[in-house]
Amino acid sequence: MATGIRDKVAILGMGCSRFGERWDCGADELMLEAFNEALADAGIGLKQIEAAWFGVCLEENNVGKTAGPLAQALRLPRIAATRVENACATGTEALRGAAYAVASGAYDIVLALGVEKLKDTGYGGLPVRTRGVANDLWLPNATAPGAFAQLASAYAAKHGVAMADLKRAMAHISVKSHANAVHNPKAHLRNPITEEDVLKATTIAAPLGLYDCCGVSDGAACAILTTPEIARALRPDAEVVTIKALEVSVSNGEEASFNRWDGAHIATAREAGARAYAAAGITDPRTQLQMAEVHDCFSIAEAVTMEDLGFSAPGRVIHDVLDGIFDRDGALPVQPDGGLKCFGHPIGASGLRMAYEIYLQIHGRADGRQLKNVDRGLTENLGGHPHQNVCAVSIIGRQGA
Repeated sequence: MATGIRDKVAILGMGCSRFGERWDCGADELMLEAFNEALADAGIGLKQIEAAWFGVCLEENNVGKTAGPLAQALRLPRIAATRVENACATGTEALRGAAYAVASGAYDIVLALGVEKLKDTGYGGLPVRTRGVANDLWLPNATAPGAFAQLASAYAAKHGVAMADLKRAMAHISVKSHANAVHNPKAHLRNPITEEDVLKATTIAAPLGLYDCCGVSDGAACAILTTPEIARALRPDAEVVTIKALEVSVSNGEEASFNRWDGAHIATAREAGARAYAAAGITDPRTQLQMAEVHDCFSIAEAVTMEDLGFSAPGRVIHDVLDGIFDRDGALPVQPDGGLKCFGHPIGASGLRMAYEIYLQIHGRADGRQLKNVDRGLTENLGGHPHQNVCAVSIIGRQGA
């Protein structure tokens, strides 16, 4: 019978590049920036890594869709290396492949790395229009802002929420992310904003304005994984941080094809979250988790996810948001590093970046944004649109927590 991976895999070291418009370097240099930090953190040598998983989504590389760019950039010693891709959940997919390899006993020490150099691809991030008048009329959800704007409208309609109240809650989410990123030297956007700034900003896809949307970033993040026993032997004085659960759910077409989906929630997030909680032994996530990093590609995505993951009761998230529950000094801090909104969203790296923040917080190394008493945290990645997507949820914490 399957027993899951709870406490079978330890995070030995992690690293993350600075996110942003990194015109000063290429993807290989971003990978090295993250990897060198992770390697030094783990306290091991390059030749001790036995296999690697490489996550990259939109960037083309010079040897086709392989893990060659990773092996070349890091000068890996001709070990097994696999490229993975799963939309915006690509970074978590790399982590999942590496974690399952350790949990299976196939390898002792492995690497997971995600990278994206989006600025060089020309990927715009916020296409207001689609591809002509016909598509603007018939396919308004063909853009990401259009799809998530419909999620906001459906949520307001289902729960009887006034749009002005929902927009105010979304504004609070954006203001929170910017305030948190001020304390993060690796974040892409570090300027504080006000609620008025958000509400008066240019409309991208009603009701979403400019500050309700995350930007396009370059960046890389990296994790080195091993068994808890090896981690303890290599670093006897360090806290052992383990993976409690790592679950993925993929849309099967029902949300897009049948009216059983109300358009006001993310079905895969509910599924992946429930599985992760069961695997990690969590029955009350709002009290048993001390932080979360979720896929806030748009402020409405963060709001709806709070309900899908059980942090807020159905229809109550705007009250919890405005009451400061998810602020950095609230009962359950969400995005203490600024999230996708402000840390940035290099697609292949985002899932590992989320894990990096939890790892730092558990070790007490988050500097000016450090939270109190973090034992366990959750990451949630969403790749695609609300009606057709892949969702990955991981739970990371101290060994035994």
